Amino acid sequence: MQDTVRILYGEELFNSFIEPKYIPEGQNQYYFRDQQVRRPEGGWRHLHADELERLVLNNNTAQDWEKVLVTDVFEPRRIKNNRFYGLVRIGKVSTGVAKYHDLIMRVGITNSVIANCDIGDDVAIHDVHYMANYIIGDHCIVFNIQEMCTTDHSKFGNGIVKEGEDPEVRVSIDVMNETGSRKIYPFDGMIAADAYLQAKYIDDTLLQDKLQQFTQNRFDSRRGYYGTIGRDCVIKNSAIIKDVKIGDCCYIKGAQKLKNVTINSSAEEPTQVGEGTILVNGIVGYGCHIFYNVIAVRFVMGNNSNLKYGSRLIHSFLGDNSTISCCEVLNNLIFPAHEQHHNNSFLVAAVLMGQTNIAAGATLGSNHNSRTNDNEIQAGRGFWPGLCSSVKHSCKFASFTLLSKADYPSEMNIPLPFSLVNNNVSKNELEVVPAFWWMYDMYALARNAWKYKTRDKRVRRLQHIEFDAYAPDSMEEVIEARKLLELWIANAWYVKQGRDPEQIETDVRRKKGREILNGDASLADSLEVLGVNMEKGHRKVHILKVRRAYQAYGDMLVYYSMRNVLDYMKENPTATFATFTELFHDRRQREWANLGGQLMQASDLEALMADIRNGVLTSWDAIHHRYDEIWMKYRFDKLHHAYLSLCYLLEVDPQTGLSEEQWTDMLNRVQDIQQFVCDQVYLSRKKDYENIYRKATYRNEAEMIAAIGPLEENSFIKQVRHETEQFKSEIGELYGRF
Repeated sequence: MQDTVRILYGEELFNSFIEPKYIPEGQNQYYFRDQQVRRPEGGWRHLHADELERLVLNNNTAQDWEKVLVTDVFEPRRIKNNRFYGLVRIGKVSTGVAKYHDLIMRVGITNSVIANCDIGDDVAIHDVHYMANYIIGDHCIVFNIQEMCTTDHSKFGNGIVKEGEDPEVRVSIDVMNETGSRKIYPFDGMIAADAYLQAKYIDDTLLQDKLQQFTQNRFDSRRGYYGTIGRDCVIKNSAIIKDVKIGDCCYIKGAQKLKNVTINSSAEEPTQVGEGTILVNGIVGYGCHIFYNVIAVRFVMGNNSNLKYGSRLIHSFLGDNSTISCCEVLNNLIFPAHEQHHNNSFLVAAVLMGQTNIAAGATLGSNHNSRTNDNEIQAGRGFWPGLCSSVKHSCKFASFTLLSKADYPSEMNIPLPFSLVNNNVSKNELEVVPAFWWMYDMYALARNAWKYKTRDKRVRRLQHIEFDAYAPDSMEEVIEARKLLELWIANAWYVKQGRDPEQIETDVRRKKGREILNGDASLADSLEVLGVNMEKGHRKVHILKVRRAYQAYGDMLVYYSMRNVLDYMKENPTATFATFTELFHDRRQREWANLGGQLMQASDLEALMADIRNGVLTSWDAIHHRYDEIWMKYRFDKLHHAYLSLCYLLEVDPQTGLSEEQWTDMLNRVQDIQQFVCDQVYLSRKKDYENIYRKATYRNEAEMIAAIGPLEENSFIKQVRHETEQFKSEIGELYGRF
């Protein structure tokens, strides 16, 4: 039945916040309010006769002046033209003014309607057309608000139900696809790892039931909680604020509608919400910035993230340290460090696993290729589609996949990390250059981890994040990619010999592939190497630069492995390579999980989920503590994986370990690789200075240098050169530790 306007009288008006049947026996309408509010020193008191007289002369009215309470510091001349309803308790009202930037407001309350509210010390409330059931912190400015109220069943954006509610009203967020099958139930404090745990493992019904119950148990399901505004907040020129919980030091200006939302904010990590913003059914993290006609509905924003310039975030989780501007994002689970800045980019039904960048014109997911809802895109860390890339569902991309500008006609599965993918229309084939970043864009690759660490301004780092491009997840993909390249180049060789590769055992083909890739370059370069099961359809998938990519992958593994080994040796000055080798004898952990940006062994994730099912972990706080425990040992797990990856590359039995000669060879090799990295960082950036078309816009070289700065003064290039010299110096000290 449609809701209708009700007419209330007298006490019914004041006692209508909580339905009587939901008030515990022996309690009143205000029992939760009294728990939430901070009682002022000395408590509240009734108005003195002269204060009441002054309030009446100042054109204030109250349904019952006995229910308007104040403190001992109360200046009635600062209270003008107001209507008070129900129990209103006012903190200290002095003769001071509240100032925030250029906004100056007298402490006091004017031209407002206040119902059932607690107001802190030295608050400025002016021109608030309707404020009901709120607790306002000290030193706040609340100015020119149309409606600001809280209902008795408010959930402040959390995915729970209150007493007497139909479970159908529970707020959920449909991520990763449009079917609604991967629901997550948001809660204040949710991180990307929690969202992925809920959304990915939907076939584990016991796990899902437990996680939903953890969310429900995290909050009190009883009715009657008041909305809260933290201390030192400024809220001005806004229309509707309903069922919203706001932390300290939050700045809200010109918001259009905020409904059923938690906005986290603190003095160390203040959050700002700006003009034209509409936020409905969501959680906003600490240190966020949301402004200029943003619309977010059914969402979670991680800490230190931004929504700007008309962006739309709907049915999506946005991880920490991310920025979305001017675009549409629907049904997504986005891990930390995501960038999407352009007005005409579209992203739907995807899980992006961190450090991603969506360029202008990218259309990921709007290309229907069936009569059903869009399916899913899964992209590993570092996914970067180029300008105007159009991608169909379903697609899967390995870590640090770069898509060139193209309209990709079919579903893809790209298992080769650090690759460039290109749709060659003239040849009607898909082209893939493995290890492209390492070979041709070292500046971007080397800058990657530094950039994201520098941008990580979070004070509360609840979500653990691996920023390094060379990590167990990407390096396992490198190992598997080398195996694929061995097979595929062997296939090409056998086809050239007139033989059917499918009739030859895999191990034999891989051995032949290694022989070709480690042999004469002319033979490898003469073969047409085709990828298998990388694109739906029958056209060729041409793998380019195979031999160079294979060698590059090998260098990446050495670089990853030796950097971790050397870090250990630096931190353990008494260790020798012999004693280090003795630490690791078991098999390499090949399966790794990226849980919201935190990498962990698959066995740790399996144990985590088992402990949720069997009742060892009984809350989200307990799960977060387990994340912390796994993160504490991750560095050792990573070192373990790095060393055993090196053993795999060198075909060394971990039980035996590397010989002194092999360690010496690796020390020499990693120095050469570090120098290569340093040189390529410089050379890949130098291209921008030598490109005649980029230089064409300048009158002369002097103008170009003035505009973009001298190459030799590039701060990151200088940093890498310094790190390279330091790296070599540290290696030099290790040659005697055998």
